[in-house]
Amino acid sequence: MRNHITLIGRVGTYAEVTKLDNGNKVARFSMSTERSYRDTNGTIKQDVEWHRLFAWGEMAQFIESYAEKGKKIAIHGRLVKRTFLTKDGSRRCVTEVEVKNFMGI
Repeated sequence: MRNHITLIGRVGTYAEVTKLDNGNKVARFSMSTERSYRDTNGTIKQDVEWHRLFAWGEMAQFIESYAEKGKKIAIHGRLVKRTFLTKDGSRRCVTEVEVKNFMGI
């Protein structure tokens, strides 16, 4: 089985880039996607979903330079589930997309 995801939408936030102790970079940003559907009355509605994304190394540098808020993009990557503790000690799980390919549309 493979873990692949492709999303087409718009950049929601400018990338927050962090340089790690080993010199590597990680970029984190959000992206919105839309879907259209008909409600029970037959009216076409739009629904927006938000996705958390991240990228490493050269891809992080590329995203830092080219991912402008509101820009229409297509990404390809994989889903990553991450568990962490909050400041108050609560356990949280998030699902993010690790970006492998990025293209402006």
